[in-house]
Amino acid sequence: MDLHTLHIESPLGAIRLSGNGNALTELSFLDEAPTGVTDIEDDILQETARQLTAYFNGERTSFSIPLEPSGTLFQQKVWEELLRIPFGATISYRELSIRLGDPLCIRAAAAANGKNPIGILIPCHRVIGSDGSLTGYAGGLWRKEKLLEVEGVLRIQARLF
Repeated sequence: MDLHTLHIESPLGAIRLSGNGNALTELSFLDEAPTGVTDIEDDILQETARQLTAYFNGERTSFSIPLEPSGTLFQQKVWEELLRIPFGATISYRELSIRLGDPLCIRAAAAANGKNPIGILIPCHRVIGSDGSLTGYAGGLWRKEKLLEVEGVLRIQARLF
C-alpha cells in the first residue's frame, strides 16, 4: 500500500500524519514546518486532523481513528496498555510494567513507550515518573507538559502540592 501523508499545524508545532489508506500508521512531531512537500491525503488523515483540532480545543477526550502502529509484539502489548489510560489520568512507568504482568520490565516498557509511532492518539505522554516528574518523551518534554495541560492533569497535580 502507498503511504499517505498530511502535515498540520498544532499548539505543539508541525505534525506529520502518515497512513496507509485504511489506518493511521504514524504521528510525528516536526521541529520545523516542511516546505515544498506535497501531501497525499486520505479520509483517515483528514479525520485525524479534525479530531486533533477538537482535542487541542478541549472539545474531545478520545479518538476514533483506526490505528496500525508498526512494532514488535512486546511494543504492541505496551501500546495496547497505553490505550487503556484514560484522558486526564497518568500512571508511572512502574505501574505500566505491573499492568503488563512483569514489575521487572520497567526499562523495556519505558523503551517501548518511547518508540510509540503514534503519539497523542496512543497516549504515551500519560506515563510519568514514580515521583510525578515528567521524564522521557520522544517529542520533547515541553510537548508532554503541554499535552498534560490540555488534559487538565498538571492543574490537578498543582493543586495537590
